[in-house]
Amino acid sequence: MSSDADKTVLWWGRFDPDYSRNRILRQAFSALGWRVIDFRPGISPLGDLEATLKGVQKPDILWLPAFRQRDMAAAAKWARRRELPVIFDPMISAYDKQVFERRKFAEKSRKAIDLRKKERGIFLKADRIIADTAGHAVFFADTFVLDPDKIHVIAVGAEESLFTSAPPAEKPPHEPLEVLFYGSFIGLQAPEIIVEAAKLCDIPLRWTLLGDGPLKAACETAAAGYPTITFEDYLPYEKLPARIQEAGILLGVFGTSDKAARVIPNKVYQALACGRTVITRESTAYPTPKSKGLIEIPAGDPRALADHVQRHALAQNELVACGAAARAYYEQHFSQQTIHGQLASVLEEILGG
Repeated sequence: MSSDADKTVLWWGRFDPDYSRNRILRQAFSALGWRVIDFRPGISPLGDLEATLKGVQKPDILWLPAFRQRDMAAAAKWARRRELPVIFDPMISAYDKQVFERRKFAEKSRKAIDLRKKERGIFLKADRIIADTAGHAVFFADTFVLDPDKIHVIAVGAEESLFTSAPPAEKPPHEPLEVLFYGSFIGLQAPEIIVEAAKLCDIPLRWTLLGDGPLKAACETAAAGYPTITFEDYLPYEKLPARIQEAGILLGVFGTSDKAARVIPNKVYQALACGRTVITRESTAYPTPKSKGLIEIPAGDPRALADHVQRHALAQNELVACGAAARAYYEQHFSQQTIHGQLASVLEEILGG
């Protein structure tokens, strides 16, 4: 972009600035020369009134960050009075989450139809929509009947100051290769598939599931009597890169839902950035050409997972090359430089070049 040193973006809403997606994009704005200011309303629906009373200064654009559908009505009202463009980065669809992920409402039910209509109204208030993957961009356009030209993909990426590539640590010959999963133990991740795959393995490996969540207790029960399967509690975020680098293979998600086919989880970005081979379910979310450092298998298939893990564990000399390929794939598609370019393109377009 041309000189952006005098440009200001107003981040509006009751958002978490430390959430990885938000932190990376705020760093991207700063790297592009933008000044980032925040407005967090006390009550989301009354945000426009509060911003007016507090004399919030007019920025160049208003940015509504991840998960802040509830803040859109007030933010859009305040922005329209000032002829400001609104960019919304939803990350998820509330309709998708309630209807297809949690199955709270049947797709043809009145509540589901009303929820889709309501969320479409929220999306239509934005001048541009940001999607984290091409799969989500298509889902937003098709589900809410939106102009696809107003939807732009900006990858999530990883915080590269933390998640850096490192060669595998030297291990004693008798110590088995570690296969690491970390997450929140939800259906989309399908940690039970990992447990079943571990039970199918015929060679000595160390399977570690790190984190906590709704499905953890069931996974622990299923893993009883299998000493190769261990569970660890959450680690502080800043200690996660070192923990990733201790492992030989990282695991993504294996759920069978449509949403699981559209997302790239934080754990995958982070593992690729650390130069680790990743095995995850096949997905439309990953850019082509694919990489031998990112191995995709059929969703919900423990046998396929066990077979691929064993194949790579028996050829550990190849893991170094796969790890290098994983990092190269990350740098090509998900690096901070890539994200900065994607954001710059959106800003350039919405401000008229």
